[in-house]
Amino acid sequence: MGNRVLLVEDEKNIARFIELELRHEGFEVVHYLSGREGLEAARSLEFDVVLLDVMLPELNGIEVCRRIRSFSQLPILLITARDAVMDRVAGLDAGADDYIVKPFAIEELLARIRSVLRRTSQENEETLLLVFKDITVHTSAHRVEVNQNSIDLTKTEYDLLVYLIQQKNRVVTRDLILENVWGYLADIETNVVDVYIRHLRSKLPPKAASYIETVRGVGYVMRE
Repeated sequence: MGNRVLLVEDEKNIARFIELELRHEGFEVVHYLSGREGLEAARSLEFDVVLLDVMLPELNGIEVCRRIRSFSQLPILLITARDAVMDRVAGLDAGADDYIVKPFAIEELLARIRSVLRRTSQENEETLLLVFKDITVHTSAHRVEVNQNSIDLTKTEYDLLVYLIQQKNRVVTRDLILENVWGYLADIETNVVDVYIRHLRSKLPPKAASYIETVRGVGYVMRE
């Protein structure tokens, strides 16, 4: 089965036309008529791309787009009958990846869908690698290398390093580290963070270990 498309369109004839054409091109399509139904589907089901009409009952498409962006980076293509510049701006500001105006040729819609899917695929591939100076983290394999030499870390040490790299140039407190690496705060003293920082530094080569800076009285930072 091909990419899964969430189609939110209240004009049944247009929706049927789009659905038939997409299915013919190998896409799997799930169709909803209202903004609220589409939002709930995006929240609870798995999709590869959203085709979202702007003029929808219950919740308009721009508001649905804004709400989806609060919990997902799912590619969103807005479909509208209105060609006003402010509509396009509002849609893009709400987090839409692209915008197509009715009436449109199905070939253009297909090209735009493929374009946003291609961009998303490239972005996902890039996130599989985290690079900080000579440290490379292969997130899909949970592997850490320094100058192409593999470093053996425990899960917690690995999660700690990943979090610090993701927060590079930002001083993070011990409480923030506990919350994001351990996932909870109860019954854990903040000095546990210091212990694991020492463990992590001891496993990294001296130069790489020095990248983890202590900010006295606050926490830690990795600065580029």
